[in-house]
Amino acid sequence: MPCSYYIYYRVDLATAAASEARIRELLTAVLKTTGVRGRLMKKRNEPNLWMEVYENVANEAKFEWELAEAVEHLKVQELLLPGTPRHIECFQPQ
Repeated sequence: MPCSYYIYYRVDLATAAASEARIRELLTAVLKTTGVRGRLMKKRNEPNLWMEVYENVANEAKFEWELAEAVEHLKVQELLLPGTPRHIECFQPQ
């Protein structure tokens, strides 16, 4: 059954423009390798809390592997607020 991934994290607002450009590169890389189109969202009234959303993921193992490869290649960890992680949640419809 396909699932949806919700990945949220905090970025440093001082580098938000550069961070957004790199996350958009990440979305493009994931689309190319998995066929899954992601989108970037930012929390209302909390502009440094961002979330990537990937829906209808059929092959979880391939998706997670390709996502991890792209995150490492694009050095996404450097964009995060120091001391904070990327939280990855996977939900299935009922």
